[in-house]
Amino acid sequence: MPRRKELSEDLRSRIVDLHEAGKGYKSISKSLDVHVSMVRQTVYKWRKFSTVATLPRRGHPVKMTARAHRMFNGVKKNPRVSAKDLQKSLAHANIFVDTSTIRKTLNKNEVHGRTPRRKPLLSKKNIAAHLKFAKEHLDVPQHYWQNILWTDETKIELFGNNTQHYVWRKKGTAHKHQNLIPTAKHGRGSIMVWGCLAASGSGRIVVIDGKINSRVYQDILQEHVRPSVHQLKLRRGWVMQQDNDRKHTSNSTKEWLHQNKIRLLEWPSQSLDLNPIEMLWHDLNPFTAEDVWGKSSLTPK
Repeated sequence: MPRRKELSEDLRSRIVDLHEAGKGYKSISKSLDVHVSMVRQTVYKWRKFSTVATLPRRGHPVKMTARAHRMFNGVKKNPRVSAKDLQKSLAHANIFVDTSTIRKTLNKNEVHGRTPRRKPLLSKKNIAAHLKFAKEHLDVPQHYWQNILWTDETKIELFGNNTQHYVWRKKGTAHKHQNLIPTAKHGRGSIMVWGCLAASGSGRIVVIDGKINSRVYQDILQEHVRPSVHQLKLRRGWVMQQDNDRKHTSNSTKEWLHQNKIRLLEWPSQSLDLNPIEMLWHDLNPFTAEDVWGKSSLTPK
């Protein structure tokens, strides 16, 4: 709650004069247009200290004046400005405060420092394509989405050597088996995995031993797409979704898809948040090498 404006000494004197003349608090409040609590407080201080003058206050005077608060409006225009930058701006106005004071003031105004959310950098063309996709599929019936095979590739960390992990252990137990994370030589810290799913469940998963190109991708589709469609019991007229990676949109892949009569869902670029399979890849990353490597694999030809 903001502080009330301080009454002038002249107004305080008039309040005291009216009080001594026998006027009540409400009557004084109404005649001088001053809140009744301020009238009561003024009379109380006059009785206690026998003066209406402003008494010395404890502590240092407040440095964050109204002028300083107005300078924080820059935070709305540029949320990335640092506390040090704000400190320098205030210093130019002869307001010298610590960065901790700046942070506390912002916090009191319900502005807090947070890690910014990340999102793909979209061009105007991609933004327009996303909006077009959303409008075209806004009223699509539910059974349409239930007949789509969602596909994607991802990298899976086999031994966790590319991410930071923690264990709870006692002193002297660092080398116990349950407190260790396995590592491997020759760069086998991660593998590429292709997978698919539909509304009815997850389909096949394929571990790719090596780099994936258009030829390898087509071999994956040849061996695993239709069995997955049969396993997931998709109806006739099913549609496959894939992103716009080069190996997916190459001329040879387009020709293969045409020859095999596989219909594709038109997919806007940079649309990771639209593909439901992205929510499942996170569940694969905690797997160990034995969990993943034991599944089906495909070696590039």
